[in-house]
Amino acid sequence: MDLFEAIFERRSIRRFIDKPVEEEKIAKILDAGRWAPTVGNLQEWRFIIVRNKEKKLKLAQAAFGQNWMVNAFLIIVVITNDQRITRAYGDRGKDLYIKQDAAASIQNILLAAHSLGLGACWVGSFDESILRRVLMIPDNISIHAMIPVGYPAEKPNPPHRINLNNITYFDEYGKEWVKEGTFFPRL
Repeated sequence: MDLFEAIFERRSIRRFIDKPVEEEKIAKILDAGRWAPTVGNLQEWRFIIVRNKEKKLKLAQAAFGQNWMVNAFLIIVVITNDQRITRAYGDRGKDLYIKQDAAASIQNILLAAHSLGLGACWVGSFDESILRRVLMIPDNISIHAMIPVGYPAEKPNPPHRINLNNITYFDEYGKEWVKEGTFFPRL
């Protein structure tokens, strides 16, 4: 699958068919997450794979009742250890860089899953204390997202996107393209 095809066609999937995901595909998805850019090449993201149905149910409850998650074959929980980044980059490392690292990894995971014919969804709304208890995650580890993954049972329509001309400035904030017509074609 072409990269732009994966970017433009990927959707958040919340309905899954009851079919196991092959281990090779799981490994490719995680490897894509591992190859995301990372500050100072510190590579502090980690992945917890949850396939146990009882634990998936507890994670869904921690996500404020998003019970559709239980039907995914697995849930990838993306976590980071912030200590080295904080030592190397101070508060900015902990407050920003680690979140950027995790987000880049999550996006790679989502795109890789889609390119392999799988569905996934970035879940960021959850009660962190429940995840810590269920997955035995220590307090010094940050929890960034849960990503339910499985074979999709739906194909959602594309969402509306704002035209590039309405969100792009040139050389400085607020400075629009001044030539006649539009800089970007209507996409």
